[in-house]
Parts: sequence; structure tokens; C-alpha cells
Amino acid sequence: MARIVALDFGKVRTGIAVTDELQLIASGLTTVATKELIEFLKNYIATESVELIVVGEPKQMNNQVSESEALILPFLEKLKVSFPMMRIERQDERFTSKMAFQTMIDSGLKKKQRRDKALVDEISATIILQAYLNRI
Repeated sequence: MARIVALDFGKVRTGIAVTDELQLIASGLTTVATKELIEFLKNYIATESVELIVVGEPKQMNNQVSESEALILPFLEKLKVSFPMMRIERQDERFTSKMAFQTMIDSGLKKKQRRDKALVDEISATIILQAYLNRI
């Protein structure tokens, strides 16, 4: 089997998580500047076997698409052009940032460490990926 990559897409930076090759465990990989994301993914996919990219889908409480979806749609087009053979799926990402922050508190991270937005994005990507794995 190949890995699944999940993205918590953001205007400035994007959190990235991956599964193990058996697709059992979701783990945070890194956070990259969004403008460098396609290049990062090209390099990662060139060295690792990846069968699917899961992109977070921001929704509002009433299940309507969030405003940030307007930023994600052009990225999805670039992703499809860059990786035409790659399967791309979406996963509801409501509350992932809050869950990531709570995870940081629960794991005992100090206040200064919890201010690290890149770490929040990476944990959010991991939560998105785990939710996807739970759904399939």
C-alpha cells in the first residue's frame, strides 16, 4: 500500500500529515509555506509512494462552505494539473484548529509552544487525516 497525505491548507502556511504505508496511523509531517507547497509535494511524492491526497474542506456550522474555500479551489486546480494521476479527496475540517490547540494543552505543551501556529497547522492536518481514516 501507499501513503495518504493530508493538507490543512492555509493562505500563508499549510500543515501536512501522512499515514504509514499500511494506512493505519496518521502522523504530522511538517508545515510549509503555501507558496512552496506544490514543490514540496513534488519532492515528497518523488521519494515516497503516495496514492491519495486529502485536502481539508472548511465548512461553517450550518454546513455551508466557508469563505476560505475560495482560496482552496484555485489550489485544487493547481494540484490536479501538477498530479494528474493522483486521487484527491476532501475531508470536513470543522473544529480541527480548536481540537489541535486542545491536543497541545492535553499533551502538556507550555503556553509559548502553543503559540506556534505552524505546529497547530500540522496537528490540524493530522486530525483531518485521522478523521478521513475513520470515515473510510
